[in-house]
Amino acid sequence: MKVTPLTCALGAEISGIHLAEAATNADLGGALEAALLQYKVLFLRDQEMTDAEHAGVARRFGELEDHPLTSSVDGEPGIIHIWKSPESPPERYENSWHHDATWRECPPMGAVLRCLECPPVGGDTMWANMELAYERLPDHVKEDIADLRARHSMESVFMAAKPIEERLAMKERFPDPEHPVVRTHPVTGKKSLMLGAFATHFTNHHTAKRVRFGQDASPGRNDLMNYLLSQSTIPEYQLRWRWTPGSVAIWDNRCTQHYAVMDYPPCVRRMNRATIMGDRPF
Repeated sequence: MKVTPLTCALGAEISGIHLAEAATNADLGGALEAALLQYKVLFLRDQEMTDAEHAGVARRFGELEDHPLTSSVDGEPGIIHIWKSPESPPERYENSWHHDATWRECPPMGAVLRCLECPPVGGDTMWANMELAYERLPDHVKEDIADLRARHSMESVFMAAKPIEERLAMKERFPDPEHPVVRTHPVTGKKSLMLGAFATHFTNHHTAKRVRFGQDASPGRNDLMNYLLSQSTIPEYQLRWRWTPGSVAIWDNRCTQHYAVMDYPPCVRRMNRATIMGDRPF
């Protein structure tokens, strides 16, 4: 197995292996797990896999979960479709910096995304290293956010355009969880920023050390939220991957954010994703 780093911030391309074998080859699976912890996102090209093999590789990292709003592959409930066609409406969800499904009490550990068909140009995906984003914050900001927590919501994103009855029913299924703004990786112990597109507001910002007068509260917390959200947009923390049919990405959702670039004209883009269950952030 050859590992080629892609940027100084994160990401490595893996070559010289057939990824499907990782489901049953303990040595190969272990090597991929170690590489993922080091590089945070792994990429492979020219991988021929069935949906069952795709699911098997993902299960090497943990059990799989479905998405309540996305269809699954027949016979493989852990594999979901992320398919676009010329008739698809304009995208306004995936093209934002986010961790996957922080609207869950236990957001996913990671995912394995496989390209079936893609535009000849465009439709790249970008990732950002949120450990590096935290590490390079000024010390006074780190001190200020050390105990800060934020609410995350499916309702305010995926359900915002739905009728109120549907919106409230989904919120009952998935109540808005509260997560730490600074998350500790459960394996490496490293700290990272955890916000993204599903974060709606801080829950414990309005304290005496941060707010002199009540009038300070709103601009103070909004400015801080916008500043922290903007860290994922810094190019020095990023990489950009160009998809080709048969290419695969495996990422650690606990310490990275990603952004699907919607720069291509109406066309077919078919991706299958296996999402790996995670644990409660701390």
